[in-house]
Amino acid sequence: MIKKIFPSADNLELKARIWIEADNERFLGPGPVELLEKIMELGSISKAASAMGMSYQKAWTIINTLNSKAIRPLVTAQAGGKRGGGAVVTEDGQVVVQVFKQLQTKVKQFLEENNSLWH
Repeated sequence: MIKKIFPSADNLELKARIWIEADNERFLGPGPVELLEKIMELGSISKAASAMGMSYQKAWTIINTLNSKAIRPLVTAQAGGKRGGGAVVTEDGQVVVQVFKQLQTKVKQFLEENNSLWH
């Protein structure tokens, strides 16, 4: 049936992206989750931003937005100095990453199961 509508139906692929919004503002999606993962891996907002090709300011904006939406901070930072700075993704932040990744897996499974509808 779809082939009658789209001549190139064999090349069609069902795609989706997920994100979380609050007050009509998108604040959590693949980018912020990747930033949290990089902070967990590298222990620094600056290093995480650099690894993603993102400015430090943009990374801080994302972190501040995430922290402002949560009851408790998702990321805590320690100012630099003699012992150096750093950042930690809190337990709540780790849960957010885990749940978001589970949602991504479920969406991917849904797409794989339903992609045949387009062929």
